[in-house]
Amino acid sequence: MSAQKIVVIGGSAAGPKAAARARRLDAKAEVTLLQKAPELSMASCGYPYYIGGNFDERNSLLATPTGVVRDPAFFAAAKGVNAKVNTEVTAINRENRTVSSIDLGSGEPSTFEYDKLILCTGATPRRPPIPGIDLDGVYSLSEMRDADRLRGLADSGQVKNAVIVGGGLIGIELCEALTESGMNVSVVEMLSQLLMFLDWEIAKLVEKHVASKGVTVHTDNGVAEFLGQDGRLTGVRLKDGTTVPCELAVVSIGVVPNAGLAREAGLDIGAFGGIAVDEYMRTSDPRIYAAGDCVEIPHRITGKKTYAPYGDLANLEARVAADNMVLGDTRTFPGTVNSGICKVFDLSAGATGLSEKRAREEGFEVVTATNASLDRPGFMGARLLVSKMVAEANTGRILGFQCVGPGAVNRQLAEAAMAVMNGNTVLDINTADLPYAPPFSLAIDHFITTAHILDNKMCGRMTGIGNAEVKARLDNGDRPFILDVRAPGEFAAMRLNVGETLVPLGALRNSLDRLPQDRDAEIIAFCKISMRGYEAQRVLEAEGWTNVKVMEGGIMAWPFHVDTGE
Repeated sequence: MSAQKIVVIGGSAAGPKAAARARRLDAKAEVTLLQKAPELSMASCGYPYYIGGNFDERNSLLATPTGVVRDPAFFAAAKGVNAKVNTEVTAINRENRTVSSIDLGSGEPSTFEYDKLILCTGATPRRPPIPGIDLDGVYSLSEMRDADRLRGLADSGQVKNAVIVGGGLIGIELCEALTESGMNVSVVEMLSQLLMFLDWEIAKLVEKHVASKGVTVHTDNGVAEFLGQDGRLTGVRLKDGTTVPCELAVVSIGVVPNAGLAREAGLDIGAFGGIAVDEYMRTSDPRIYAAGDCVEIPHRITGKKTYAPYGDLANLEARVAADNMVLGDTRTFPGTVNSGICKVFDLSAGATGLSEKRAREEGFEVVTATNASLDRPGFMGARLLVSKMVAEANTGRILGFQCVGPGAVNRQLAEAAMAVMNGNTVLDINTADLPYAPPFSLAIDHFITTAHILDNKMCGRMTGIGNAEVKARLDNGDRPFILDVRAPGEFAAMRLNVGETLVPLGALRNSLDRLPQDRDAEIIAFCKISMRGYEAQRVLEAEGWTNVKVMEGGIMAWPFHVDTGE
């Protein structure tokens, strides 16, 4: 019996994973990997950190953990894979089971036969038809050559002003990189917030931190035109008429699936423009599989197809596809819960599952809790975390979790992602047995504390109100009684300055005459993180007040201006 011929198209993340896995499973298979770019197995998520100078060795983006560059010679010797770079695939002939390609250096055409084929063709950056987008100085960040070019500009010191178009994951990471290289950076986002996978009030904490680093953030504002002189970029005109001078603009408004080959071959294409695959990562042709940023996959919560171009998912999909190509269709890929995280200067920000906004759009009735607390004891260098948990109202099933802060956000999101994937409820998490030691966490982990807050709300023991709602009501002229139960020193150092009344929690029981004597009057209590705010609610309700709310997350989760000092 002749060796099985497997052809892999695409050499970034999914392609090399599929090729190497297939060869490990079938040592006799003839595995060919075709890559248009000159590099293989690029760690593209590391591009912003290379540009920002976190490391200087370019090959680190292409190397194994032991420092060996993953080039064609490496794939041949270590993986038994015939990898060809600078090779563009031009057509797939499904009837003859062949792939046509051309060598981009020599122009020489080639044809490869396959028994099984996997498409890992990735994605292409969105380039909207904005006037001036082809000016010299307007870039994207998608390929190694883009990273090389931007690193060169960052090192040169010649660029003083830069604009990032788009406030998503890559845009925010690139914002940090360019700022730390000495550029004056502006971020332009046409929607109402940065990082759309977060709810608005959590995203505003990120925006507040980005602005504190000297970055100018324009939300609810898009780019109307790239301005130039003699073919070079000189500035950006925004939709509201503002002109932002710059010598560099990076368009980072997402990607679209690179599914042209699949479409031309007559394979089914999904609603997002990605290649349609089943749970085995098979396309509409049972001999052809697909994985990575070119495909659409199910969302584990909604059950609907979604587009999730993440490097970790690409590798996981490719592993399943390789198993099925070699061993038969026995492994399935269940989909995504859209877990994502990014570094934002001194903060991390991320989410898993559904935001409150998205959950409501999907028709879920939800309850939420916001928690601001520490990631470990104070004597071990505690750092703040602000998180939001979203759960289904009638079942308590956790639908999503968001977390922002200088603390260990990655730990919280990993815990939450597993809870979301497993269908855990708030009650399940209330007693979760998680590892504890003071260098790593509090005795009751932040994630569990968030579940406790939500449990208290669901049981009617705590009535919460979000900070965004408090601010909106104050802006509209409402005047609830705002009760600050922190200590005087905390109040002197930082305060909302919205007409709040300071009554420290320890003095509250002896100061009831300072509160509205109408027991039905609305009182909103808060503290630093609102643990004391909750205790104040319990005290006042025991004394007969009937309309006491807790501002969730306290002043540490307040995404608006605060007054500091005397």
